[in-house]
Amino acid sequence: MAYVVTAPCFGCKYTDCVVVCPTECFHEGDQMLYIDPNQCIDCDACRPECPVEAIFQEADVPEEWNAFIQLNAEMAAQTPPLMEPKTPLART
Repeated sequence: MAYVVTAPCFGCKYTDCVVVCPTECFHEGDQMLYIDPNQCIDCDACRPECPVEAIFQEADVPEEWNAFIQLNAEMAAQTPPLMEPKTPLART
């Protein structure tokens, strides 16, 4: 079961999670990051690094954000992989 990036990431794109990912499963869209479920090894390294708490294990995605499960799979296939940190869209 893969991890999923959800609504709190929209408009932020913090890349703290990318730095700790051992499989390079993050992909970058215009407004948020996505996790490729086929590359995610379910290691939990990314989840605690997310400053906006946007990453959940698929089974734990809040019901109102369930659409993000499919969105991550679709968008990861359409967007480039992200392997290095970048300046976020939003700053805390």
